[in-house]
Order: sequence, then structure tokens, then C-alpha cells
Amino acid sequence: MEWYLAYLALGTVAGFLGGMFGVGGGTVLVPVLLLLFEAQHFPAEHTLHLALGSSMAVILFTSIASTRKHHHHGAVDWRVVFSISPGILLGTAIGALVAASVSPFYLTIFFALFICFAASQILLDAKPHASRQLPAIAGMTLMGTATGSISALVSIGGGTLTVPFLIWCNVPLRRAIGTASAIGFPIAVGGTIGYILTGSHATNLPSPNLGYVYLPALFSCALASVFTAPIGAKMAHSVNVAVLRKLFAVLLIGLAAKLLWKVLG
Repeated sequence: MEWYLAYLALGTVAGFLGGMFGVGGGTVLVPVLLLLFEAQHFPAEHTLHLALGSSMAVILFTSIASTRKHHHHGAVDWRVVFSISPGILLGTAIGALVAASVSPFYLTIFFALFICFAASQILLDAKPHASRQLPAIAGMTLMGTATGSISALVSIGGGTLTVPFLIWCNVPLRRAIGTASAIGFPIAVGGTIGYILTGSHATNLPSPNLGYVYLPALFSCALASVFTAPIGAKMAHSVNVAVLRKLFAVLLIGLAAKLLWKVLG
């Protein structure tokens, strides 16, 4: 029972942060799930892939909940969502296949470095200069493929990549965050299917599971996140979240440092 409570608490936090910042709760879900799975003595060769797959499946529910709230505020550009989704689905399939073939050692290092990159964006308030318009369908497909590939590798909703891209293309910040939340859904669909299929032939996985998706973690985290993601999305439109963003970045750096220390130390 204590593990279910831990999953519920994790989903509560991840859903709130995902809804508020549009960066996907996976940045918090993956490292914490990894710690929880290790504490339960899951097979070491599968813990990271299970954390990635389970996190991606949770984002399915988180993205729907936060997108509804952002849509209510008129902050989702559905034209962008539909035009980038084909590339996203292709990219997530590629990313899931690559993740399944890379050793947990190198995948953990890549994940931790990516989290440091995301945190530095927040701490430095790095926003690209709005200097162009949204590209045509070929450009959107290329961007979607790249975003989907990286997002599946690190199991995030893609906001870390899509928000700066949309700002660069003259999309206002709040609308960029809302649109990124909606883009998180096709990322989660493709990534979840990929982790289910690539894990379907793995042996010695904890039960119950669907490939690399551990079902108790999925349902517990998702149950909590669908309630808190809309709260985070609402706060993104009603309060100044600058201080919370900085604290979130510090949290990410701490989680990334712990992962790097574990694999390198």
C-alpha cells in the first residue's frame, strides 16, 4: 500500500508541474519512478526502461487534463497541433526503438544531461527571439520528428523543445505553453505504444505490466495527475509563476545530479 501512496503523491506533483509549465511531468516522473522501482528491487536491467515507459503512459492522461484547461483559456493553437502530429508520431516510434536498444548506463546519462539542459533554460529564462513565422508542413513534420524522437528517449511531453520553438515562431508564451500541452498527447500516444511493443519480449518484468509500462505506477500516478494538471494550467494563466519556475529548475538539477552520481559515482 505504501508504494501506491508514493505513486499517488508523485502523480499529484507531476501533474501540477506539467500543467503549470507545459514541460511535461516526465521530468519529475522518470527520476522518482526510477528510485521507487529500485527500492522495490525490480530487475536492475529494466528499471530505467520501466520508468520511461510508465512515465510516457502517465503523460497520456496529464496532457488531456491540462489541455482542456488551456483550451478553456483559448491558449491552444490546434492548427499547430494537427500539423506537427504526423512528425511527432514518427519521431516517438524512432525514439522508443532507440531507447530499447541503448544500455541503461548511457540512457541515464543522456536523460540526466537533458534534464540539466531543461533546468538551465528555466533558470536563465532563455527565450529565443521571435524572428520568424511557423514553417510549412515539411518544416513542421521535421520539427515534430525531432521533438518526438528526443521526447520518447527521455519520456517528456515535449514542452522543453516545443515551447522555445513556438516562441521563436512568434507564438505568445502562454499560447506556446498551452499548445505544447496539447502536443504532449500525440507524443504520449506514440511513445507509450513504442514502449509497450519494445518491452513485450523482455523477460523478468514486474507484474502487472504492458511491456515497459508498469500498470500500478501508471494508474496511481494518472489518477492523481488528472486532478492536479488542470490546477497547474489554471495557475499558469492567473499568477506570476517566475519564482516557482526557478524552484522547479533547482529541483530538476537536484534530480539530475542524483542520477549522474549514481551511474558515475
